[in-house]
Amino acid sequence: MEFLIVEGIVVHELTLSAAPPFDFLSVVYSHGWYQLTPFRFNEEPVLETVVRLHSDVVTNIEMRPVDGGVKVRTGEDLSDSDQKNLQDQVSWMLDLEREFSAFYTLAEKEPKLAHVRKRAKGRLLRSPTLFEDLVKTILTTNTSWAGTKRMVSALVDLYGEPAGGTGSEQMKEGGVRKTFPTPQRLAKTSEKELREKARLGYRSPYIYQLAEKVDKGELDLEALKQNQLPVDELYKFLRAIKGVGGYAAAYLLLLLGMYDRIPVDSWAKKLVSVEWYDGEPVGEKHVLERFETWGEWKALAFWLWDWDYMHTLEN
Repeated sequence: MEFLIVEGIVVHELTLSAAPPFDFLSVVYSHGWYQLTPFRFNEEPVLETVVRLHSDVVTNIEMRPVDGGVKVRTGEDLSDSDQKNLQDQVSWMLDLEREFSAFYTLAEKEPKLAHVRKRAKGRLLRSPTLFEDLVKTILTTNTSWAGTKRMVSALVDLYGEPAGGTGSEQMKEGGVRKTFPTPQRLAKTSEKELREKARLGYRSPYIYQLAEKVDKGELDLEALKQNQLPVDELYKFLRAIKGVGGYAAAYLLLLLGMYDRIPVDSWAKKLVSVEWYDGEPVGEKHVLERFETWGEWKALAFWLWDWDYMHTLEN
């Protein structure tokens, strides 16, 4: 890990390469996660977040594009072990190692997906931990995007741990930033507290029980990052978690790099309705039928499709 002086501040820096092709902004804008704390994005472009390392160091990091990969900065002088852990977390968040050539070959035959190789699309931004992604996914259900952002911000503000160290504090603007809360921290709350203080509504028992199970070792979410289960078994495993319905389970599969199931909600139905059915109401089966020929890539094809409805919103 190298260090440099930026505006009088000592900054530690490392560079990670990505499987080509790679486009930093395509990952950041892949879905709305970059708008949810502790992520913060500016147009330099820099994506920030706060991570907890294996040694329990909590540090603010900045990620920015370089040729063929990403540069990561932190105000902390990290041990070799923490450096390796930081590399692993950034690689996971930006999906740096995934290769999409098979999908790109298929996509080039479809005009609605002809843009994906050129713009290196396919990677989806992920949180450092699957626990964070799972909680955020539950908080997207049956609410507006503004509601999701509010609930996530409340969890971070109330239960997140501040980034430590003078260096990391100097790197950021607007006060001390916090991590997403650990399951151990949320397990010390209660359903009532999450409902009344964080205002999670009916999701409160789901989040609390999830945190409890992870804290007690009854559920090892991080092991799913190296998952070897067939997609149907993994889907059933996710569905068995309270608060995870069909949409949430399919969305989590998408984040895990398994594209066999489309996360179908009212928005998906609206897109398909306008694209193929002249705006007439459609059901889940209509969405699934339209992408069935894409096989193991069907959810990614759906996610990256150049939708007619999106163009009507732009005009």
